[in-house]
Amino acid sequence: MRSESIWYLYILRCGDGSLYTGIATDVDRRFLEHESQGPKGAKYTRGKLPLEIVYRREIGTRSEASKEELRVKGLSRKQKLALIALA
Repeated sequence: MRSESIWYLYILRCGDGSLYTGIATDVDRRFLEHESQGPKGAKYTRGKLPLEIVYRREIGTRSEASKEELRVKGLSRKQKLALIALA
């Protein structure tokens, strides 16, 4: 059994049409945290319901996921939409 969890990169489409990028070991659980609008959800997604998972990809380690998250956050909206369309 692996001692390290598998990390995922995900992108949410918010109710205002904006995109939020994050990482998690359990995307569905993390989505529910965002959707609950509680303290465990990102401040960015609060008040931007409904949320929809539009992209998820297994990355590997937390370090790799963090690097990929930073790279994707640096993409333009057009580039992120192209990434989503490829999924």
